[in-house]
Amino acid sequence: MSQSHPLSEDQVAGELRKMTAFIRQEALEKAREIQLKADEEFAIEKSKLVRQETAAIDTLYEKKHKQAAMAQQITRSTLSNRTRLRVLGGRQELLDDLFQKAREKVTSVAGSDKKKYQATLQGLILEGLYALNEDKVAFRARKKDYDTAKKAAAEAVKEFKKNVGYEPTVTLDESEPLPEGSAGGVVIVGGQGKIEINNTFEERLRLLEIDALPAVREALFGKNQNRRFYD
Repeated sequence: MSQSHPLSEDQVAGELRKMTAFIRQEALEKAREIQLKADEEFAIEKSKLVRQETAAIDTLYEKKHKQAAMAQQITRSTLSNRTRLRVLGGRQELLDDLFQKAREKVTSVAGSDKKKYQATLQGLILEGLYALNEDKVAFRARKKDYDTAKKAAAEAVKEFKKNVGYEPTVTLDESEPLPEGSAGGVVIVGGQGKIEINNTFEERLRLLEIDALPAVREALFGKNQNRRFYD
C-alpha cells in the first residue's frame, strides 16, 4: 500500500491558481452566454417594438390620409354645389327675364293690332268649341274686348259649322267679365257652367312656359346642361 505525501505550499498555491483560473474561465463563458442571450432577447424585443411603432405610424398616417381625402372631397363638393347653384340661379334669372318679356309682348298684342287680336280670339274660341263639342257655349272676356270678342265668336261659329256640321249657340257671359288688368284672351264655359277652358293669354303663356321650358333651356344652354354638376 502506497503512502501519500503531503503537498508543499508551492504545490497548494499552484493548485489554487489552476482552480481559480478554471472558475474564472467558467464565469467568463457563462457571462458571454448570458450576454449573447440578453442581446438576442433585446434584438427580438427591439424588432417587436419597431414593428408595433411602424404599424401604429402607418395606421395614423392612413387615418390622417383618409381624413384629408374626405376633407378635400367635402371642399370640392361644396365648391361644386356653390358653382352649380350660382349657374342655375343665373340661368333661372335669364329664363324669368325671357318669359317676363314674353308677358309684356303678349300684353301689348291686344291693343296694337285689332285685326290680329280678333283672329287670335277667334282661334281661342274655336279651340274651346272643339274641346267642348256642345250645342250651347258661353265665353267671358274683358269689357273692352266685348265688341272684338263677339265678332271673333261669330267667325268661330262659322268655321266650326263648316268643319263639324252643326252651329252651336255661343253667347258672351257679361255677368263675370275678365279683369281689366288681364292681358287678354277668353274663358270658354260649357257643361252647364261646370266646365271652364281657360284660354286667357296669361294661362296660355303659363302652359307654354311649362311645355317649352325644356326646349328653351336646350336652345339657350345646350343638351345635358346640368349633368356635369351631378357627375
